[in-house]
Amino acid sequence: MTASNKNVSLNKIPTTVVTGFLGSGKTTLLANLLKKAKGKRIAVIMNEFGELDIDSELLRTCPLECEDEAAELVGGEDGIYELANGCICCTVEEEFLPVMEKLVERRDQIDHILIETSGLALPKPLVQAFNWPGIKEYCTVDAVITVVDGPAIAAGRFAADEDKVLKQRAADESLDHDPSLQELLDDQLNSADLVVVSKSDLLNEEEQARVKAVVQKRLPSSVKTAYINNGDVPLEVLIGINAGTEKTIDKVHNHHDHHHAHGAHHDHAHDHFDSMVISLGTVDADKLKVSVEKLLNEFNLFRIKGFAAVANKPMRQVLQAVGKRLEVHFDRLWESTETPKTELVLIGKGLDEAAVTAILKSAEV
Repeated sequence: MTASNKNVSLNKIPTTVVTGFLGSGKTTLLANLLKKAKGKRIAVIMNEFGELDIDSELLRTCPLECEDEAAELVGGEDGIYELANGCICCTVEEEFLPVMEKLVERRDQIDHILIETSGLALPKPLVQAFNWPGIKEYCTVDAVITVVDGPAIAAGRFAADEDKVLKQRAADESLDHDPSLQELLDDQLNSADLVVVSKSDLLNEEEQARVKAVVQKRLPSSVKTAYINNGDVPLEVLIGINAGTEKTIDKVHNHHDHHHAHGAHHDHAHDHFDSMVISLGTVDADKLKVSVEKLLNEFNLFRIKGFAAVANKPMRQVLQAVGKRLEVHFDRLWESTETPKTELVLIGKGLDEAAVTAILKSAEV
């Protein structure tokens, strides 16, 4: 990362994305990182499906085994679990954005974010989400870390239990079913800033050489590989890479992109989003509410968030809509140095910016 990129990201929360197949050792790795937090306030986001919910339960309890006796669960509101050692654990049931927004609101309490993806997730769409308005201003991807199962790779497999991975994949209709497991592994490696080979204590010298050959064949020389046992690795190896991966992720081409290019169509939670910022002048509060509700009903919108300058009101109105639910409140007086204005961020799919703008402008006075 260049010095200029580093300065731009200086005040952003560094975020590490950990990806890898079911059973590769992702959760063990994260659990050990929490134990070695060394005063860092780390937020951990779990993003697993189905049977893997047990992973989030494991991570919630793991700090209790930490050397710091005070590291116990002290909260659990809205899927966010606070630990007494300053760390936070979150679970993602459906949407990634709302959880990230909650963490952004608490950014003064967070030094680093760790995200564990689904064993079947492609890291590229997730990393692209760090270019979303509301996230890109506050967070940057420190690194994508791909965890691979050493003994499985040495044996010519791609996961410790391929049948279990395939069953998990078949059970979820929202997942991309075209690429093979080998192609999925390739895609996870293509996005990596660091590769971690787990269970390396189970590899003899010949097997380790075999794994090294398989991994290095798929990686540029700039991407390093760490061989670890039981998820045990110094915190400094995984944190502080400063890759800023969201700035270059669009240049990563993978099998998933190839299938799309040849006519296959798939929808993903973080793919193909439209985002826009609409700026308006002073608005009528009732008309703005009607306009926003109209947008929520007529367009495929994930989120509307922003603030409004309401006619004849000295306070700024905060507006937030998720799904069909709209919430508004006044948060503070406009500063004497501010020019009251209305600014809304919209994120969705298939949005017609001209039509959206016209609907919102009808609320101006």
